[in-house]
Order: sequence, then structure tokens, then C-alpha cells
Amino acid sequence: MPDEPPDGRDAAAWSPLESAGWYAARNATTALRDAFMHAGLEKNFLYLRADLNAFGHGLVELGRVTPDTAERLAELLRLALTNGFGADRDDDDNHAPTTVEERQGRT
Repeated sequence: MPDEPPDGRDAAAWSPLESAGWYAARNATTALRDAFMHAGLEKNFLYLRADLNAFGHGLVELGRVTPDTAERLAELLRLALTNGFGADRDDDDNHAPTTVEERQGRT
């Protein structure tokens, strides 16, 4: 049929596991989870999860947190900025490679 995709699959067969956006969101979620665990905040972000929007772009859902948790997170960010983290990140071209970027670069 003329409306069939060239690979013979239809949109119903699409899987998020075939999406670079999904892997980027999953790896970022894992990095956040590890950082939260290191800071003792892992139980405060119960809704942390990787997701995709309707266009297949990866998203990280942080979810709702208590005001105390938000204050603790803000303090962690302030400490990181005070210690120079992110000072050289004026644009996206200067960031360290993510796990997805490292995986895609390997052959």
C-alpha cells in the first residue's frame, strides 16, 4: 500500500526503547537519582522518572516535593555554584558528554 512505511512497520509498533530521547531521559534520571542518593534525598523524590512527550523528546519528571526538600535542593545548587560548578557552561557546546553521547560515539 502507498501509505505503509518503507520498513513495513506502522506507528502502533513504535517503542520508546527505540528512541534516543528515551535513553537520554533515562540516563539523566539515573544521574539525578544517584546525586539524590549521595545527598540523602532519594526518598524525597518519589515521582522521579524518565518520560517521553508526544514527539518522542525525552523528559525527566521530578514530581512534587515538600518545601523542605525544595529548600535542601536549592542549598545543594547554591553550594555547587559557589564551588564553581557550571561556571564554564555558558552554552550547550561546552558540556560534558552524557552517557547517551558517549554510547553513540562508540563503535
